[in-house]
This record gives sequence, C-alpha cells and structure tokens, in this order.
Amino acid sequence: MASWRGWAAAGAAAAAGAWAVARARRRIDFAGRGVLITGGSRGLGLAIARRFAAEGAQVALLAREGAELTAARRDLEGRRAPSVLPIVCDVRDRIQVRTAVREAAERFGRLDVVVNDAGVIQVGPLEHMERRDFEEALEVHLYGPLEVVMAALPWLREAPGGGRVVNISSLGGKLAVPHMLPYSASKHALVGLSDGLRAELRKYGILVTTVCPGLMRTGSAPHARFKGRHRAEHAWFAVAAGLPLLTISAERAAARIVEACRRGQTSHYVTVPSRLSALMNELFPGLMAELTVLTDRLLPAWAPEAGTRSWSGQESHSEWAPSWATWLSDAAARRHNELTSVEGRPSAASAGSAAG
Repeated sequence: MASWRGWAAAGAAAAAGAWAVARARRRIDFAGRGVLITGGSRGLGLAIARRFAAEGAQVALLAREGAELTAARRDLEGRRAPSVLPIVCDVRDRIQVRTAVREAAERFGRLDVVVNDAGVIQVGPLEHMERRDFEEALEVHLYGPLEVVMAALPWLREAPGGGRVVNISSLGGKLAVPHMLPYSASKHALVGLSDGLRAELRKYGILVTTVCPGLMRTGSAPHARFKGRHRAEHAWFAVAAGLPLLTISAERAAARIVEACRRGQTSHYVTVPSRLSALMNELFPGLMAELTVLTDRLLPAWAPEAGTRSWSGQESHSEWAPSWATWLSDAAARRHNELTSVEGRPSAASAGSAAG
C-alpha cells in the first residue's frame, strides 16, 4: 500500500511539474507585437489598450465613432505608446472588418493578438424588447468576433510563440441577468463560440481566452440603451455599476485580462464574485434560478405606455443617476473616454465595451 501511494504521489508531482512547464512556455511578452482591439476607443477596451501599449505593443483600435477614436489616440500617444492605429469600423460589417484587420496587419507588419471587446447594452423588461434588439446584440457579440478572428487567422497563425485571441464575454454569458436578455443571450453565444475556437485553433498554436467578468467600473451607462421605465432602469444600472465592494476598476480588470492573455489562459473571470457566481450557477442551478426570479421582481415593472422605444443613458438621468450613488462610475466614464461622443447630444448605441 505504501509503495502504491508513493508511486501515485510521484506521478502527481510529475504531472504537476509538466503542467507548470507547459504554462511557462505559453507565456509571451508584448513588446513590438501587433494587437487589435475592437471597441478599443473607450471603456474597458481603452483600458486594455493602455496596458498593451505600456508593454510596448503596437495597438490598433477599432470603433464606430471617429471622435472617440481621435480622443483615444491622443490618450495613448500622451502615454508614449509606440504605435497607435485608430480605424473606424463597425464590427457588424464584414467588409469593414476585413479591411480594418488587413490595414492593421500591414501597418504593423504582423498581428499577434486580437481582443474582441466591442459590445452593446440594451436594458429593460422583455416586454419592451424587439427581435431587432436580439439581432443587434448577436451581430456585435457573436458575428463580429467571428468575422474578426476569421479575418485575422492568416497573421495569427504566423505569430511567433503563437497567436492570441481574447473574447470579452460577461458573467451574463454564464448566468442570465434579468432586464438584459439580448445582452445575456448574445454573451452566452460568445462563450460557446470562444470554446469552439479554442478547440479548433490550437493546432495552429493559437490560444483562445474567454473572459467572463462581473461588474466593472468602465462608465458604460451613457452608451447603454434603456427601455420601459427608462429613468428607473438607468438608475439601477448606473448604481450597480459603481458599487465599491462589488465592482472592479477598469484599470485592474484590464491588467488581469492582459495577464491572462500573456499566459494563454483558457478562461478568466477577473473577480472572485464573478467566479463564485458562475460556480454557484453550475452547482445549484435551481437556487440561482430562484434568485434571478426574485431579482426580476425587484426591478422596474413593465410600462405598456412606453412601447418599444429606447432612450440613451444621457436621456435617462434622474435624482439617483448621476448622484452620490454613482460617483465611482461617473468618474470612470470621464477617465475612460465614455463621454466624448455623448456630450451635447443624445448617445447612439455604440460598439464599445460593456460593463459586466
């Protein structure tokens, strides 16, 4: 018996050692590498771009708004980024995606990392949602990343040390969030796509990381769209996005995501609460289902008179948002370029990064 245990311990130690060596070999540095980030002009995408640039990477930023891209480029150049390429691109448009990826690869002479962070957020009860809300979310969160990866494959295959793909999903891609059904459904789809890409791209040396963060202070409320009792919907969303103990700053989230990319991790949840929530949903699905039902009942009720119209965050201010209760998320919006395209006019739905 003792001999058997000794052999088992030795085998476990050998396996652990081999795993550690394999992980160490996966690590790469980003100096001089070409990095493409969708939704990179603001929010989490911009925070991630800052981290890559600080490590000497050449960074291409893709987003729909030219004004946001100009501001983001100035931000990165002010931080002495080695090379910044802003490209106006709607990830829903296949031709624009292919053109943008080719432009970035040709400008940098390589393309090593792709980060799919572009996103849209629609908030409100199911009764106010339309099919087009789901279609838009799927176009941005599912088909956009697919098109970007397919366009980038020729260069990712040639990346020294192996290419990297980082897909920014959400805790909402593991556990559906009431009043954010188009967002949650499409983020679930992105998790499935990311898992499949991981399996099929490994033979080319390309490592795929699926990121499922929880609440982050990215300042995304101005660019979200709200339906039904839009002021009340905006209030709970903005307050939740800035809670001190339950949210993480975009800077810290970006640092952890870039490190996960460096190591070629399979998945990353960014925070302990998001990891625990996903685990609880797997272990106790019935309990978590009841908790989401309770959450839905606490959120603003359906407002038939509102129809299917949506309002921007800028059009949905109330005594609760902005207020002292949202000061952390409001400060994040200023730091991460979330106000550039909305100051002075209502915000349109954007392909920038989303919270949670």
